[in-house]
Amino acid sequence: MILQADTLQTLADTQAAAPDTADVITELSQQVSATGQLLVSGQWDQVLPRIQEGLAGLAVSAIPRLTGALFVFLFFYAIYRVVGAVLRRALRHSRRIDATLEHLLMRSYRLIGLSFITVMVLAQLGINVTALLAGLSIAGIAIGFAARDTLENFISGLTILIDRPFRVGDPVEISGTYGIVEEITLRSTRVRTLNNEVMVMPNVQMINQKLINYGLKDALRIEIPFGIAYKEYPEEARRVVLRLTEGDERLHPDYPPSVVVTKLNDSSVDMVLRLYIRNPHDAVPMKFEYTEKIREALRKADIEIPFPHRQLFIDEAKAFERATWMRPASNGDGEQSSAFG
Repeated sequence: MILQADTLQTLADTQAAAPDTADVITELSQQVSATGQLLVSGQWDQVLPRIQEGLAGLAVSAIPRLTGALFVFLFFYAIYRVVGAVLRRALRHSRRIDATLEHLLMRSYRLIGLSFITVMVLAQLGINVTALLAGLSIAGIAIGFAARDTLENFISGLTILIDRPFRVGDPVEISGTYGIVEEITLRSTRVRTLNNEVMVMPNVQMINQKLINYGLKDALRIEIPFGIAYKEYPEEARRVVLRLTEGDERLHPDYPPSVVVTKLNDSSVDMVLRLYIRNPHDAVPMKFEYTEKIREALRKADIEIPFPHRQLFIDEAKAFERATWMRPASNGDGEQSSAFG
């Protein structure tokens, strides 16, 4: 407390002893005007002494404020470095803050800290900081209206980095497109799709649209649908399909696979194979793999996989009696036989 009081008293004494910036500028203008008059009148021998006198007077007038500004800069810059080191260490030891958010917070701290030091130094030099800040505020409002979309994406990017609905490397599905998150910036998020395409999504869309993150839990359930004919037995199909999952180490040991009947459809009995996998990145490849395995296993077990079809039964066909293709045909004895008896 004593050191802080002494420091503040030193700053106050320095500022009180220093002349006002407006007076220094006025004196400098007078010196320049006098030097110009000497040049115009041709008194060349007095120009150099006048310049030296003006510089000496300017130095004497400005030294107190420059000294105070230098002291303020060194004092607050030392505090800035100490706080920055403590903040960086705390962020690196935090489990809830990843590298992207740490980088963003440190950049924000540097911007705020250096801006504060600049304002303090300018105030020590006698510059009207209040008017300067007011002008910057008006300019900031105008820029904010002009770059509204950019600001929305910037705020959404901050929300993503703080709330962390997904991280770099997570498999996600957004707008019906599956992919892996490759990069999260303050403006957009880049997702690599299954076709090795990079989808660049504005952060505001990543926040407002429905997003499925397959990597948040330690186990992910995938479903492989298939159907069997009505004449087949679901229990037999269940045994055939579950036999395919034996020995697959990609499956989670705590959640056994299952096969359930989900719907009695028009042409088939719909069933689903449910698998819990350890690595969410295996979800799409395993769906493709087990879809083909199920088809081959049911075929080898002589279990019919139906396709949509219709059967038409006609009880009375009197409307077709006059059709040429329905005329009675002769049998081997020369007698006529009718298709309708």
